Amino acid sequence: MKMEERVISTEKIYDGAIINVERETVELPDGHQSYREIVRHAGAVAVLAITDDNKVILVKQWRSPIAKPTLEIPAGKLDDRDNGDALHAVNRELNEEIRLQATQLKKVTGFYSSVGFSDEYMTLYVAKDLKPVADELPRDPGEDLNVKAYSLDELKALMATGEIEDAKTTMAVWYFELMQLKQAQD
Repeated sequence: MKMEERVISTEKIYDGAIINVERETVELPDGHQSYREIVRHAGAVAVLAITDDNKVILVKQWRSPIAKPTLEIPAGKLDDRDNGDALHAVNRELNEEIRLQATQLKKVTGFYSSVGFSDEYMTLYVAKDLKPVADELPRDPGEDLNVKAYSLDELKALMATGEIEDAKTTMAVWYFELMQLKQAQD
């Protein structure tokens, strides 16, 4: 079964600092035409930062699209400062958001955050052996963060009560739980 759509035309709708939006006219496999509204994004990184006492660092911040604060792992988009280097973005975000640097960084996986309307690709890393940074980078304007470390039991309780709803954070917590299970078996 042929599934590929052919792009007939693309119209730029919005060109912003974080996203761009396009409207595509496409030809469907059956020959009919349809439209796609697509959010274009530079890509992002997310970091499962684990403390020496085996806790995960989360940031609490206001998120306007959902009109409430969220608990999330440190994360951010790739920007001009990173020159396409995801590890640079990881180190920058750790500094900006939680004021720490990691001696151990490991890529876990990459994933599309919401394929129905966006091409945002996020890469998840684990950061360990965390130390305070010597020079703090400035946070983004309006980025007011509360930083706190949580045990696995606390994280699972926060997920159960709906206080953690963010997809990248949920994935990171599940990965952290798998890490704990593996350590217990070794």
